[in-house]
Amino acid sequence: MKPVGIVGAGAFGKGLARAARRAGNSVVLFSRFPQELGDAGIEVVDDLAALTRSAPIFIAVPSIFVGEVGRELGAHLDGRHLLVHVSRGLVGAELRTLSRVLREVSPVRRVGALAGPLDAAALAEGLPGGAIVGSAFPEVAAAVRAAIGGSSLRIYESSDSLGVEVASAIVGLAAIAVGYARAVGAGPSALAVMVTRAMHEAAAVGTELGAKRETFWGLAGLGDLVAATLGDGRPELAVGEALGQGKDVEAAAKIAGANVESLGLAGRMADYAQRVSVPAPVTSTVARVIAGELDTQHALAALMARDVGKE
Repeated sequence: MKPVGIVGAGAFGKGLARAARRAGNSVVLFSRFPQELGDAGIEVVDDLAALTRSAPIFIAVPSIFVGEVGRELGAHLDGRHLLVHVSRGLVGAELRTLSRVLREVSPVRRVGALAGPLDAAALAEGLPGGAIVGSAFPEVAAAVRAAIGGSSLRIYESSDSLGVEVASAIVGLAAIAVGYARAVGAGPSALAVMVTRAMHEAAAVGTELGAKRETFWGLAGLGDLVAATLGDGRPELAVGEALGQGKDVEAAAKIAGANVESLGLAGRMADYAQRVSVPAPVTSTVARVIAGELDTQHALAALMARDVGKE
């Protein structure tokens, strides 16, 4: 069997490596810095060319680096390879997906996105959970299932890759809102109103971009947001909580201890929603909080904003 390839030795990359080992696979893990994982089945390399014998290859780096890494890695790949990214990011003012970016910068056509209620700690520890692969190619989902799936980690699939990636990105924004709302005293009822509004926003923005509305009510959207609301420990929650306690963005990011894609995405997502005339109070409020334009009282009111009428 070919080893599972992973680019990026952050918490999520290491979690994927542990999951792949539990599934009975060997792993080739690319890291620019020395790593000691204490597992002979995980080969740590500093040369991307070493990943050419891997299937699939997971890209576990922040979205701002995906284009650069994809281009560098792509120099060693061809159409036989499979790429799967795990980022919640979208690129540019037009909100391009990272699957699209990887196809643009590499010769690989069979690309997918791993999303849903996954977190690094759960992956590393083997806690029961689920995820979804968005890809137009069924063999990509099958390869991910073989790479990390098992009795405790169920891997679902969707051909609506665009919807999966947009849903994942917007859930990241909503998770910041959840952490913020909790920090300023919102209770279960208020949170329920807010996250319902957030999912309607996600579906509306997603369909404007060309995604299927139903994708947002599945594991990539609603399922992921439920996990965040229940407090699954993802870094976006920590960022939101820190912002709600009055800390600035830099301090909040440091507390989270991880790269939070949503901090850079919020403003671009809010601008896009405004351009296409999609009401997005949760997204725009998160963007304004990050920009330091709202105090806690006005921010909570904006997060709760919703037209009263028929459901």
